[in-house]
Amino acid sequence: MSGQAGLGRASVLLASGTMVSRVLGFVKTAVLAAAIGQTASRAADSFALANQLPNNIYALIAGGLLSAVLVPQIVRAATHDDDGGQRFINKVVTLGTMVFAVVGLLGTLLAPVLVRIYAQQANSSGQGGYTSDSLALATAFAYWCLPQIFFYAMYSLLSEVLNARQVFGPFTWAPVINNVVAIAGLVVFMVAFGGAGENSLVDVWTPGRITLLAGTATLGVLAQAGFLLLFWRRAGLTYRPDFRWRGVGLGATGKAAGWLFGMVLVTQLAGLVQSRVASEGSGTGASNAVLANAWLLFMLPHGIVAVSIATAYFTRMSGHASRGDLRSVRVDLSQSLRTIGMFMVFATVAMCVVAYPFASFFESTFRGAGQMAQVIVGFMPGLVLFSVLFVVQRVFYALHDQRTPFFMQLVQSGIFVVGTLVASAVVPDDRIAVAIAVTTSIAGSAQTVVALVLVKRRLGGIDGRWVLRRYVQYAFFSLLSGVVGLLVVTGLGGFVAEGFAHSSRIAGLATVVVAAAVMALVYFGLLALIRLPELDELLRPVLRRLAPLAGKLRRR
Repeated sequence: MSGQAGLGRASVLLASGTMVSRVLGFVKTAVLAAAIGQTASRAADSFALANQLPNNIYALIAGGLLSAVLVPQIVRAATHDDDGGQRFINKVVTLGTMVFAVVGLLGTLLAPVLVRIYAQQANSSGQGGYTSDSLALATAFAYWCLPQIFFYAMYSLLSEVLNARQVFGPFTWAPVINNVVAIAGLVVFMVAFGGAGENSLVDVWTPGRITLLAGTATLGVLAQAGFLLLFWRRAGLTYRPDFRWRGVGLGATGKAAGWLFGMVLVTQLAGLVQSRVASEGSGTGASNAVLANAWLLFMLPHGIVAVSIATAYFTRMSGHASRGDLRSVRVDLSQSLRTIGMFMVFATVAMCVVAYPFASFFESTFRGAGQMAQVIVGFMPGLVLFSVLFVVQRVFYALHDQRTPFFMQLVQSGIFVVGTLVASAVVPDDRIAVAIAVTTSIAGSAQTVVALVLVKRRLGGIDGRWVLRRYVQYAFFSLLSGVVGLLVVTGLGGFVAEGFAHSSRIAGLATVVVAAAVMALVYFGLLALIRLPELDELLRPVLRRLAPLAGKLRRR
């Protein structure tokens, strides 16, 4: 099998698992909104804050480090060490387990402090932030959620080891287990305690409600990490704890990690500003819960396509970079950008078209659906460049350069913090979430432009004209499909003079499915009509597998 075909098969495998996981994540988020509310629900904002804390703390201790540093180090160890990198992996897993356990325990003990750091407290009239009761509820949730730090970190550590060993599947299918457990917990919660009408107020929350909601959320993350252990031997690994950390390259890992930690720290400081400013809208309109759920929808196409394709390319780029073959790295970058863009440009247009019906799946009121839809549309202009940035960053990581991404992140975080603070001063509380979404798009786009200039200098070119030509083609065909999509949404009653027309979650979801299917058919049909090479390369592994089945059917 050629290298390109192998990448295509790996990308399809990753995308299929990620698609199932993201769809289930979407379902989980919708069920959560049905269980505890979303817009103007203080209980929902309290849980959103508490459930986000583990991700924030995990990002500080391990986010970026594992994927950006360990994969190249493991690939290098597999190439140069006489044991195929087994000793290096044992030492890293042992050290990581100890560090993550300590940080997870400390984070849980500091739950009250972390909640107050990330939440803006309301004024004496109960406006402009979290009330004292909301803070107390968020703290109770946080005690149950913060142990997720350890399980998220272990999931990332184990999955990156498997990815570096060319075992990609478990990385994308493990979150499916997480979502299934969480959805089951939410269903049990609704059976026992009712829906949003009974749970959106802070004063109804008992220890039983808190334990069931937050406890099952953490149980899902635990199951996600444990699932990966089943595939350890398939990767040719036999783990044995090893506390001797000298002599296997951990010094180089630590040096690289320093820049990554700085980048993540800057990102988290910007996230802290976002959390506090967003909390100003709690109880009055879109706030932390709406932003979190809208961001999940924003990440839906990125996670399914960009992460899957980039993950498959990243391991190969790391191998090329370790041999000093910059030409091959440049080829991989160009191919991955053109392939990812084919989906991301279309997804940007399509998500804007179906934003209102999508939002209605989470919100049962015109006002709530309208506010969430505006937040989604505010995020979407940054989707294409966000995915481009994801790939470009991994070029620098493959080259063992963590310093450049740190300075790129300074650009994004600086613009974001300034824009968010300005929005806090001039935008009404019930519109603050929309302002944050727009600011995120502007800041991320500026960061990507800087990143493209820097990676072009580093590689001596990035096939910019070819990539840009493809993106113009994608935009043209996406807009054509978007016009068709608008007609479909309008024909299904998606828009009226006063806003969104659907009052049913099922009706909204049906509109999304029908409109998305029609737009995808038009878009990819047009790409197939012009015989786009990137589409052919992506479909070739799938068609190769379907060919024997088609032959059998014909013989019958």
